[in-house]
Amino acid sequence: MTDSVKTILVIAQDKKTEALRMASGLTLLDDRVQVSVLGDLEDSDAVNEQLEALDFADVVVDRLDPAQAVDMAKLATQVGAADAVYMI
Repeated sequence: MTDSVKTILVIAQDKKTEALRMASGLTLLDDRVQVSVLGDLEDSDAVNEQLEALDFADVVVDRLDPAQAVDMAKLATQVGAADAVYMI
C-alpha cells in the first residue's frame, strides 16, 4: 500500500444528503476529499449539518448546474483528476 495522498471526488446527484454524509466520513482519511453537487440541495437540518462538517474539514463543496456546459466541463476535469470517484 502506498502512503501518497489520493484525491477522492464525491458527486452528489440522487441521494445528496447521503453523499454529503459519506464525504464527511471520508475526511477521516488522510486523503483529499472533493464534493460536487449536481443541482440544488434541500434546505434541511441533515444537509446543513453535513455542510458544516465539510466546511470544518476544509472541504470545498462545488454546486454545479447540469444544464450549464461550463459546469459539466468542470466536473469532467474533476473526474479526470481524481484517484477515486463516488457518484451517489
